[in-house]
Amino acid sequence: MRVTFLGTGTSQGVPVIACSCSSCRSSDPKDKRLRSSVIIEDRGRVYVIDAGPDFRQQMLREDVQNLDAILITHEHKDHIGGMDDVRAFNFKNRKSMDVYCDCRVESAIKLAYPYVFDSKGYPGAPRMDIHIIGDHSFDLYGREIIPVRVLHKDLPVYGFRIGGFTYITDANKISSGSMALIKGTDYLVINALRKQKHPSHFSLDQALEIIADIKPHKAYITHIGHDMGPYSEVSTELPENVELAYDGLSFTV
Repeated sequence: MRVTFLGTGTSQGVPVIACSCSSCRSSDPKDKRLRSSVIIEDRGRVYVIDAGPDFRQQMLREDVQNLDAILITHEHKDHIGGMDDVRAFNFKNRKSMDVYCDCRVESAIKLAYPYVFDSKGYPGAPRMDIHIIGDHSFDLYGREIIPVRVLHKDLPVYGFRIGGFTYITDANKISSGSMALIKGTDYLVINALRKQKHPSHFSLDQALEIIADIKPHKAYITHIGHDMGPYSEVSTELPENVELAYDGLSFTV
């Protein structure tokens, strides 16, 4: 199973519009961050976790020729804002896109894209088949997907464990029950917005505490804000098995 970071930035991306901080002015490609998402290639199937406003750009950059499904963590615009562009895969493959999310997210998608679900059939509209998920594992093309419920301030958000890989974004609290689901993960991706504490995202120190508890072989930090600091500086401060993720980074589980 191969995982590639399509984006590693927070809701504003990096650089941030009209900002002149060291991260936003950096010439290092690793400091150019689209909205957070990963693409997973798994035994001939391809799926993504989240499809934010940069989805089209990410698909073109990675030269994605086929996409089977989208797993959605939650309904914030930086995670569902690019779903209109699934139409390219609809047209090429002549089938609807399989979308996996909970009931609350389904409602938000239908509100954001009403023309997709118009019973009259809006010409040229994307086609999506929504599959409702809950707190129990489900099968995706022969692979067990384990939803991991976390909190984004007061909003319940899903992370996903897929074999030895766990992806957690937009979280600032993980219950003991969800921590138990993550235990034994070999490759952990977890969000850390910045070094300072934040009301709805983990800080870097908080993410490092969770990583130390889980003890993965390798951990990657994602959903990074511009005020985290430049990649070259922050990387020197991290434990040996922890890395700031960057757009385009790939690893094999």
